[in-house]
Amino acid sequence: MRCPNCQNKDIGKIGTNQYYCWQCFIELSLSGGRLSLHEVEEDGSLSSLDDLFSEQERQVGTE
Repeated sequence: MRCPNCQNKDIGKIGTNQYYCWQCFIELSLSGGRLSLHEVEEDGSLSSLDDLFSEQERQVGTE
């Protein structure tokens, strides 16, 4: 899996179907073959980044 934001493969698993990109520091959640992307704010809350990416960019395919 590659990060849709920076295209890096340095992705760590942080929970069930939850991942973290160590290059650009965003959280990714996988559901139904589609990623939801979130930025972690200073207070620990999450802000959605889904509106910045197309449905195609958020689809998880096999490499």
